[in-house]
Amino acid sequence: MEIMGNGRRPRRSFSDEYKTEVVELCRTSGKSIAQVARDLGIGETAVRRWVAQAEIDTGRRPGLTTEEHAELVALRKENRVLREERDLLRRATAFFAKETR
Repeated sequence: MEIMGNGRRPRRSFSDEYKTEVVELCRTSGKSIAQVARDLGIGETAVRRWVAQAEIDTGRRPGLTTEEHAELVALRKENRVLREERDLLRRATAFFAKETR
């Protein structure tokens, strides 16, 4: 594995299916999250986050579900685009108002 310039490993990504399997392994194997993470060569923090998110998604823990988080991200993006479009229209209106005088 190649080390990044800052001495850290490059960020890896895992499929939703793999995360689900790891969470299930944590629940059913009788092993600690730390041991499951070591066995699979995954960071313990990532596995803990996956387990916590799974508990949120099933209603066993308060917080934003995965679907709610995705919706929030999409709405924030849409809001940013709309603000940019509004600002562009304001500048265009001001420009054309000066031109017609």
